Amino acid sequence: MQTLDVIIVGAGASGLMCAIEAGKRGRKVMVLDHANKAGKKILMSGGGRCNFTNYDVSAAYYLSHNPHFCKSALSRYTQWDFIAMVERYAIPYHERDHGQLFCNDSAKDILNMLLAECRQAGVAITLNCRIDTVTQTEHGFALTTDKGDFNCASLVIASGGLSIPKMSASPFGYRIAEQFGLKVQPTRAGLVPFTLHEKDKTRFAPLAGVAVDAVVTTKRKSFRENLLFTHRGLSGPAILQASSWWQAGESITINFLPALDLAVELAACKQSQPAQQLKTVLGRHLPKRLVTALVDAQLASTPMQTISGKQIEQVANQLHRLTILPNGTEGYRTAEVTVGGVDCDELSSKTMQANRVAGLYFIGEVVDVTGWLGGYNFQWAWSSGWCAGQVV
Repeated sequence: MQTLDVIIVGAGASGLMCAIEAGKRGRKVMVLDHANKAGKKILMSGGGRCNFTNYDVSAAYYLSHNPHFCKSALSRYTQWDFIAMVERYAIPYHERDHGQLFCNDSAKDILNMLLAECRQAGVAITLNCRIDTVTQTEHGFALTTDKGDFNCASLVIASGGLSIPKMSASPFGYRIAEQFGLKVQPTRAGLVPFTLHEKDKTRFAPLAGVAVDAVVTTKRKSFRENLLFTHRGLSGPAILQASSWWQAGESITINFLPALDLAVELAACKQSQPAQQLKTVLGRHLPKRLVTALVDAQLASTPMQTISGKQIEQVANQLHRLTILPNGTEGYRTAEVTVGGVDCDELSSKTMQANRVAGLYFIGEVVDVTGWLGGYNFQWAWSSGWCAGQVV
């Protein structure tokens, strides 16, 4: 039986950050993970370049049943704090659209930095470790595993969500929360492509690979970014963002020309270029394949001079307000995050400790805090991990 001050379950972004901070305080820390490698999701994120944070971070970029919960952690360990660590290790990085920060070279740079910090802080990491039981004791917690038995005063659950099962995702964290009587908000796949019903799938199949600037609107939120048609349905940043706010059975609305009032444009073209066909005018603003899929072929070949005002309104409505009922999403297999998780009302926003279970902490994706696409989920991992690391 090995006795430690802190056991952290999960060698991902939040778990490693927590371990570093606890180790710096002189705590005896062990990180346990059932995967064969630490930081697997870090390595595959951002196309292998890790979108590790964003220049613009605030609670407005997070989804939760308690929208105020993340404010404390995000204000105490900010994006600037993490950027300072990255710069201390001389990791080259660059900014992309919307303040997103990526490594120039490889996500390995971020993981190697975290592992180096763990080594300096004396943190032990045990991989390929299956945890069989967790029980509360008089002095903390006892864990039985296939790598031996452990006691600890503080137990931190940083086991992530259900997204990307091939990266060793599991419901472990939710089971522990429920074991200790903590409420868990329903979970679903977030930042994930939509699948389509057969009729729409057939209709849009020729568009696979086409990307357009669009506004995608759900019942709760609108996002303007690229939309990508795929062989299976709809993807691209605008769709991934919208998916976190979408509920099964709801329709979405797509505006393919967010920067243009198409009805006004077509009316003007009817006067100035009466002999031009409708599809020629539309082709100046949209890919031809998209026009073919969305506009009736006969109407598309009609000269502007013979198109009625009512037809102009119909075309404008089709391209500004196309309504689609997704069949569903691609699910956890391709989801970047899990929406839902351990209810924030069960935790201290300052320390991440369970309000009713002394010494038990939940951090990172396992908590009901979901960031937008763009480095926000990593920043939540760094911030929540740092906060718990100050007190465990």
